[in-house]
Amino acid sequence: MLLYRSAAWFAKGLREYTKSGYESASKDFIPDDLEVQVPGRAFMVTGGNSGIGKATAFEIAKRGGTVHLVCRDQNRAEGARGEIIRESGNQNIFLHIVDLSDPKTVWQFVENFKQEHTLNVLINNAGCMVNKRELTEDGLEKNFATNTLAVYVLTTALIPVLEKEHDPRVITVSSGGMLVQKLNTDDLQSERTAFDGTMVYAQNKRQQVVLTERWARAHPTIHFSCMHPGWVDTPGVRSSMPGFHARLGARLRSEAQGADTVLWLALAPTAAVQPSGRFFQGDFLAGCEGAPDPPPRAARVGEGLFPFPVIVPGLPWQGGSFACRGAL
Repeated sequence: MLLYRSAAWFAKGLREYTKSGYESASKDFIPDDLEVQVPGRAFMVTGGNSGIGKATAFEIAKRGGTVHLVCRDQNRAEGARGEIIRESGNQNIFLHIVDLSDPKTVWQFVENFKQEHTLNVLINNAGCMVNKRELTEDGLEKNFATNTLAVYVLTTALIPVLEKEHDPRVITVSSGGMLVQKLNTDDLQSERTAFDGTMVYAQNKRQQVVLTERWARAHPTIHFSCMHPGWVDTPGVRSSMPGFHARLGARLRSEAQGADTVLWLALAPTAAVQPSGRFFQGDFLAGCEGAPDPPPRAARVGEGLFPFPVIVPGLPWQGGSFACRGAL
């Protein structure tokens, strides 16, 4: 069944997720949707020093928005910040160095951030695909720690900040690869089967979609969405999936094309009238194929994600404990 799902997904991708798929879909785009200026609005972009994140940050900066880049590598991040400032003419670009694989660091970052800044839009873009099982200092599988747990901690900690502002939004860059994975809440740390980094990444992206649905139900004043950017030629794809990159080559989308739907969800007034909690694929079109998991299974991801008071000692949370089962 997995082989069939993967083959069907790849065939779909060749039609829809490539550069030609974008060019075909863009014929139906409404250009005025992105003809907006956003001075006075603040945006946080994780992984904003390269790839889709950098392209997103640059376009927001061009439109006058305040941009907070959350990055791991200081040298690369400083270079990206300088480039965005030079090319956009916008000086309101702030840099925050955070290791997203460390939940305590993420939490402390938000505690400091909210003392000095406001935020209208959070864009969860950063991610990783580690192809050999690797543990963080807290004993967490690194893909899960970065792609799922970091998104949970960062988003949940920032919800009170977002709720204070006008038209708050949260966009999570997921992946169409999640369509080959059913939600599995029994092995979040990828301990029980042979490790396959690509499939672990796809499972993490499925988890992001489920979390987005749950946040949307729990926090109706914030517009939540997640999306698939298509198959994009980024440094992450080149390093983590060299065979895939070599095979698709010139058929991959540009970073700007990959950022297009992210920008629409973050900037366009028309995006905010879409139902909250949706997964978008095919650019601007709300795709429900494979996105929703039934509520009982979706609820279990909350229970499975957060039994970490021992694994991550000292991480503050509601009630003084991180073990808030299903507390989205």
